[in-house]
Amino acid sequence: MAFLEIDDMGTVIYDYQIEQIADGNDEALPEAINAAIDEVMGYLTPNQKKNWQDGRPLYDVDTIFAKTGTERNSLLLQITKTITKFHFIELCNADILYERAKSNYDRALTKLKDLANGNLTIKSLPLLDNSVDESGEEPLPYRSGSRTKFNHE
Repeated sequence: MAFLEIDDMGTVIYDYQIEQIADGNDEALPEAINAAIDEVMGYLTPNQKKNWQDGRPLYDVDTIFAKTGTERNSLLLQITKTITKFHFIELCNADILYERAKSNYDRALTKLKDLANGNLTIKSLPLLDNSVDESGEEPLPYRSGSRTKFNHE
């Protein structure tokens, strides 16, 4: 069982719309679900850039997306459903207002970026323990210094 299932999509898109858009292609919605999960994970997964060490919360993405049923975070689930719907209606927006779906998608991405940047905090999401690195030293939030003095000789 995955973080988001086809049966969960009933809160953002009707079953008849799913059937019309998929038009017999049983892989269309699961592909959109996987793409949306990958997109959300991509926003929340820290990379090797220094700006991820600025004190913002680092979420344990694997633990978050391993949860199923009622253990899932409802806001993150709703964001993932909205992104899934937008990916799914790229095929055809039968009986769906594209502008409304696009504005919902944009709002979901804004919330996701706020969550990734630390502007929005969800206490129920598990965090990575980044207080001590492999060498046993605490990471420094920034580094300062200057170049050696240049002399004209």
